Amino acid sequence: MEEMEEELKCPVCGSFYREPIILPCSHNICMACARNILVQTPDAESPRSRRASGSAASDYDYLDLDKMSLYSEADSGYGSYGGFASAPTTPCQKSPNGIRVFPPAVPPPAHPQPQHHLLQHPGSFPPIPRNSCITCPQCHRSLILDERGLRGFPKNRVLEGVVDRYQQSKAAALKCQLCEKSPKEATVMCEQCDVFYCEPCRMRCHPPRGPLAKHRLVPPAQGRVSRQLSPRKISTCTEHELENHSMYCVQCKIPVCYQCLEEGRHSSHEVKALGAMWKLHKGQLSQALNILSERAKEAQEFLVQLRNMVQQIQENSVEFEACLVAQCDALIDALNRRKVQLLSRVNGEHEHKLKVVRDQIAHCTVKLRQTTGLMEYCLEVIKENDPSGFLQISDALIRRVHMTESQWGKATLTPRMTSDFDLTLDSGPLLQTIHQLDFVQMKVPSTVPAAPILQLEECCSSSNSATLSWKQPPLSTVQVEGYILELDDGNGGQFREVYVGKETMCTVDGLHFNSTYNSRVKAFNKTGVSQYSQTLVLQTSETGLNPCELKSLGAVAWFTFDPSSAHPDIIFSNDNLTVTCSSYDDRVVLGNTGFSRGVHYWEMTVDRYDNHPDPAFGVARIDTLKDVMLGKDDKAWAMYVDNNRSWFMHNNSHTNRTEGGISKACTVGVLLDLNNRILIFSINDEPQGPIAFEKMEGLLFPAISLNRNVQVTLHSGLAIPEFYIQRHVEHPTSLC
Repeated sequence: MEEMEEELKCPVCGSFYREPIILPCSHNICMACARNILVQTPDAESPRSRRASGSAASDYDYLDLDKMSLYSEADSGYGSYGGFASAPTTPCQKSPNGIRVFPPAVPPPAHPQPQHHLLQHPGSFPPIPRNSCITCPQCHRSLILDERGLRGFPKNRVLEGVVDRYQQSKAAALKCQLCEKSPKEATVMCEQCDVFYCEPCRMRCHPPRGPLAKHRLVPPAQGRVSRQLSPRKISTCTEHELENHSMYCVQCKIPVCYQCLEEGRHSSHEVKALGAMWKLHKGQLSQALNILSERAKEAQEFLVQLRNMVQQIQENSVEFEACLVAQCDALIDALNRRKVQLLSRVNGEHEHKLKVVRDQIAHCTVKLRQTTGLMEYCLEVIKENDPSGFLQISDALIRRVHMTESQWGKATLTPRMTSDFDLTLDSGPLLQTIHQLDFVQMKVPSTVPAAPILQLEECCSSSNSATLSWKQPPLSTVQVEGYILELDDGNGGQFREVYVGKETMCTVDGLHFNSTYNSRVKAFNKTGVSQYSQTLVLQTSETGLNPCELKSLGAVAWFTFDPSSAHPDIIFSNDNLTVTCSSYDDRVVLGNTGFSRGVHYWEMTVDRYDNHPDPAFGVARIDTLKDVMLGKDDKAWAMYVDNNRSWFMHNNSHTNRTEGGISKACTVGVLLDLNNRILIFSINDEPQGPIAFEKMEGLLFPAISLNRNVQVTLHSGLAIPEFYIQRHVEHPTSLC
């Protein structure tokens, strides 16, 4: 149970949760802590345009929140609230758990007030200012509160119950309720009488005969838990406080009430019975826990194996040293000088093996403790009898369990070191060669590999990809099992692994345009890892929009459609430049290159257009839905068009109906300007409607959705269209 304590503490105050609420990102926070980290936005910020409700996950508009996120997906750095008046003067603090917390900047009062004016009744809170914003201290997602304030966030009753049970389980031992003076420690509890007895009082007041013989006596701890488990609570709707939750919205993934279905925004959503979904999610969490439990058992056995290896290494070390000393003593005084050198090498091997194994033990112990804590927390959650409370957190828990289970892969549960000492001493040479005595036979691999050599003539960069080639030094005889290629973030940041394997050439795709990357490679075998090669600097292609060179600018981002991420119904041809579909339903296919910087333009020609379908063109994130029209979810931005008109769509919201459609042989253009963070569409070289979407950011992939009535061909690496160049020539300040 102690490993679970980290799950029960608030990331802001570091104490056990008190009145926890669930943020739309599935993280929890104390109600009081939530009030402490509120930030008030300027009055000019329209809450209606960026409103986010805390009562449902579907209100969590990720497009809006990305605009306010403290992390930038493009540059991987911290940002700030540029539009908030308090942001420049509000310092960043750290909670006891190490989480970055952004408290509100409260201006001092004009006139000091007496101390007694500041006192409030316990449990009361000051009203929350309008346009207040809260930032999750764990994932740094931000949103503006609606008129309900923090009351719009659901309370996590399941977590609150688990915290109460955990704190009570650590309390002092239960005392007998019938002792007249100085109660003794209870030994049993009668479930029928609901009384705790010490042994003398049980024999005196609750004999095991007569009518009392049928009563059930249980240990005190079990009896305390049975007292704590309250009957199932009936939860009420956060939007309709007089209505109880009765159904579960599948699209929003939250419990809803009858009035939500009749009048609210869930009226057109798919709903299912609350009890059925409760049982379904409990079953899913239980199945995931069973798999994780097996991994935990394997990890425990693995730790036992590693600890045994420590003992074996110690024993083998002693045995090998004794053998070596015996051989060296037989070679008279001249051999003694060499003996010291050989012993030093054995000790070095000994220390190296111990260090590698102990490091792996420490790493696996920490991971196992975290895994055990998560398992215990999930088991406590499963004990809850509140369906809606459970369903509020079940999705996040299931994802966490699956993620933790995937971390216990085969590579994690494989020893990095053997317990054998791969050294053999040959004592047969003549005395005249004694000063040249050395280990003449070593099991391969006996040492770490040499640092690889980069083959500069074969290393290059093209568009947003980089290709690197390397080889082992010519005179190296040490066996190599594989190589590790590392790149930084293109901005001088930390290195990260991008390839691990036996190949000596690797191409890395999806890099930032107009960026400088540092790369290096190292080799490894069972003994250890080599030194790094020399660092190679690679420059990706430039695609930025230069106000002084608009006339001659042409993008250099060539790409094709990506079969690996497309829906199975998509049919590819023409070297993955032409696509159609085998289904009458809309299916999505992405490009094989993503963009996070610069200006990019590509076109798609309509090769076939039958029965007036409405294909959608645009951009999307890599995890957008592939079995619906592009733009139905919050991870895609698109224009869908038929033979007469077009609409823009994002997150199933349709805007800007524009006259003018497509037909066979038409050309649809997509211009993604990430310098100005806008997306524009055109048909036959003419703009189709106004700027479609603004504040575009993150890693975005070209995308299209179509059915079997449409076939299109992609044309990439095109120059910026004339209508866009002319717009910036007439309004050059828009580029600043």
